[in-house]
Amino acid sequence: MIDANLQKYLAFVKTVELGSFSRAGQALSYSQSGISRMISDLEKDWKINLLERDRNGVRLTSEGTRLLPYARNLCNEYYRLQEQVDDLNGIQSGLIRIGTVSSVATNWLPRIIKKFQKDYPNISYEILLGDYTEIEAWIEEGRIDCGFLILPTRAGYDTVELETDELMAVIPENHPLAARETFPMKALEEDPFMFLEKGGKSEVTEIFTKNHLNPEIKFTTWDDYAIMSMIEQGLGISILPNLILRRIPYHVVVRPLEKPAFRTIGLAMKNRKNASAAMKKFLEYLDYRKE
Repeated sequence: MIDANLQKYLAFVKTVELGSFSRAGQALSYSQSGISRMISDLEKDWKINLLERDRNGVRLTSEGTRLLPYARNLCNEYYRLQEQVDDLNGIQSGLIRIGTVSSVATNWLPRIIKKFQKDYPNISYEILLGDYTEIEAWIEEGRIDCGFLILPTRAGYDTVELETDELMAVIPENHPLAARETFPMKALEEDPFMFLEKGGKSEVTEIFTKNHLNPEIKFTTWDDYAIMSMIEQGLGISILPNLILRRIPYHVVVRPLEKPAFRTIGLAMKNRKNASAAMKKFLEYLDYRKE
């Protein structure tokens, strides 16, 4: 059983990460009121306000900002302690924390986890969706055990290269170039561009730089499906990874670029040697991502 104080720290950290009591409650299997009560108790214990609460969610106070890294470190140490206990007990139980981009979460993870769960049904999972920069930061701070990233990643990480994924032009069905076998590079400058990026690394930015392109970026998001919906409505064009385009409900046209571009997807972790028994076993199931 988790110590009562540690439960409060976990509630505090998870609420900040997810931005609301209700989402933190879902992640930690508590009610919204239970999470709120634990954080209120923590504030009373420490005689400070950790969070500002309003209709839009919660925000850290200056005092909460100062204390969050220490609470997060305590939680990470708890997870590491639990991993060691799981190692001693084999992999009949445990928690695997995974960071991933949406294309992997949609297409690969369900198949991997389905097979792994069949063989090890008592393993639990925590999946965080983010961009490459966020996932690297989560690995660095110990927030996750592993993350699906674009390689190469930070120096010193242990990585497993998984697949080379082509980047494709996505255009409306009635686009003048829809009948072409490949999409011309210069044509990327001729329509409003829907930009898939939240921050940090971007394969699309590299394509623009390499080909000396300056497109008219009209919309920026980290939601692949929002971009496809915009394109379906004729609002612009984009470049998206083929992995996310394999099963889509949108009426769009997908074409290879005139100058092919690719990304290399891999799994990264801080130190494979020190990974938990469950994490090491999980690595053996990565090939089940394929249909």
